[in-house]
Amino acid sequence: MTDEAQDPETDENGEGEEDAPKKGKLKLIIIAAVALVVLLGGGGAAYFFLFSGGSDDGEAEVAIAAVETYFFDLPEMTVNLASTGEEEQFLKLSVSLELEKEEMVEALAPRLTLVMDAFQVYLRELRRSDLEGSAGIYRLKDELRRRVNLAVYPVQVRNILFKEILVQ
Repeated sequence: MTDEAQDPETDENGEGEEDAPKKGKLKLIIIAAVALVVLLGGGGAAYFFLFSGGSDDGEAEVAIAAVETYFFDLPEMTVNLASTGEEEQFLKLSVSLELEKEEMVEALAPRLTLVMDAFQVYLRELRRSDLEGSAGIYRLKDELRRRVNLAVYPVQVRNILFKEILVQ
């Protein structure tokens, strides 16, 4: 028999039993190091999301406060919708225009007749089906904004806000 087979301090791979505890300690150290890295990374991420996000909110509030908005209410409109049947359908609409500057409100007032005419002509061409669903209302909003901006150029309306929409 060979010396390796008779030596009680060697295992079947020829390595000593003293190396086995060293390997176990090395594995334990590696697992602990990985766990520590994961815990530190998770803690850092939690701190970032929970505590460092507050500073941006103050900047956002300042930016929102810096943007001034003015509104111009149009008179309520009631128009006949285009229909193929004998039954008449009506649209009652109340709109507010969003503007950037107060001077634009003053410049818009003398052109109110042009705005109302542009709206009336367009609205009378609509059918009830054109106003169905949120997509229909969105298209209506876009088209009214486009028409009012053409009628009051160089004043530009930021947005059309519906105060009331009634289809009968």
